[in-house]
Amino acid sequence: MTGTPDVLAQYRASIDNIDAALVHILAERFRITKAVGAYKAREGLPPADPSREEAQIARLRTLAESANLDPEFSEKFLRFIVAEVIRHHEQARG
Repeated sequence: MTGTPDVLAQYRASIDNIDAALVHILAERFRITKAVGAYKAREGLPPADPSREEAQIARLRTLAESANLDPEFSEKFLRFIVAEVIRHHEQARG
């Protein structure tokens, strides 16, 4: 098992980098959806758009499958994000 701690450390460093990238990507996504929420509030549009959400889920499930990622997981993850976005849009409206 010589070198095992080094290999594990390298894997973990890669995971840490990916996690940091995910945080930055999510921050950018929420920056944009905040602008969408402000626009919707100004224009009197509803916070949620169920047809858009379902289309996005279907699109991302297909992407997940092509990336060998569990589509069930990807759908749960997206639904969690969408719920948070809708909550922010409701706050912007209120």
